[in-house]
Amino acid sequence: MTIAAIEAGGTKFVLGLYQAEASGCTRPEQLAKASIPTTTPSETLARAGDFFSEAARQAGEPIDVFGIGSFGPVELKPQSPEWGHITATPKPHWAGTDMAGYYHERFNVPVAFDTDVNAAAYAEFLWGGAQGLSDFVYITVGTGIGGGIFSGGNLVHGLSHPELGHIRIAREPDDPFLGICPFHHDCLEGLASGPAIAARWDSDPAAIPEGHAAWELEARYLARAIAAYVLVLSPEAILMGGGVGMRPGLAEKVCDLVGEELAGYIPALARPGKLPGYVSRPQLGSEAGLLGAAALGLRLCVE
Repeated sequence: MTIAAIEAGGTKFVLGLYQAEASGCTRPEQLAKASIPTTTPSETLARAGDFFSEAARQAGEPIDVFGIGSFGPVELKPQSPEWGHITATPKPHWAGTDMAGYYHERFNVPVAFDTDVNAAAYAEFLWGGAQGLSDFVYITVGTGIGGGIFSGGNLVHGLSHPELGHIRIAREPDDPFLGICPFHHDCLEGLASGPAIAARWDSDPAAIPEGHAAWELEARYLARAIAAYVLVLSPEAILMGGGVGMRPGLAEKVCDLVGEELAGYIPALARPGKLPGYVSRPQLGSEAGLLGAAALGLRLCVE
């Protein structure tokens, strides 16, 4: 089968055309890939659609299904008339956009739709660093902070979807930064996302050198949030992706600090370094989101 996969981010859309076995057992083969900037909904959705039309024509294969992992918040309840829509996003013009409906109408094929982080978590579960695990958390730290949760071998959904970046965490006593989240100001995303780092230190995070105080504070806030995830969800592992999350050395620093934040309460994480690799970078790296979108489409067809 041929799968059109979209990793829809607030900065860019990553697009991939994949071919997969109908059994769904093996990782799909990528036939074409592109990246386009996220501009207005009408322009971005249309450009992505044009790419898939041309890629499918060149491949000589009609598209069987779409898989979309999107920035959010999004509506995931199948019974809701707003299913497949982006909802209360702070990104200008995108609130209310019917992502799934656009591609269903244009290509007349089924559409699988979930959050970008749920898609990435699903790919890591199938083909990456979470293989063999039934309970883990995937978080991404970049333009925003989000997370996907696997519990009992299944992605967690419910009233909405997990919003791991918008939990409130205790601030460091000497931190005067107000936070940048337009909804909560100093939630985790407001304090520790890439734009928050840039605003706090007046510098592109990629340009901030190792050893700068920015990274100690970043690791502390991420560890504080992960400690809360550990207490609530009891995951077997934490995978941390995203442009900031995959910075060399950050996952290791966060891993050490998680035990410190838990203050000995969870024996397996009681001492720094006791469980090396508990917080780690995703095995699929930056490919996790797009592969996950393809996996969503594959699952829809197989099921």
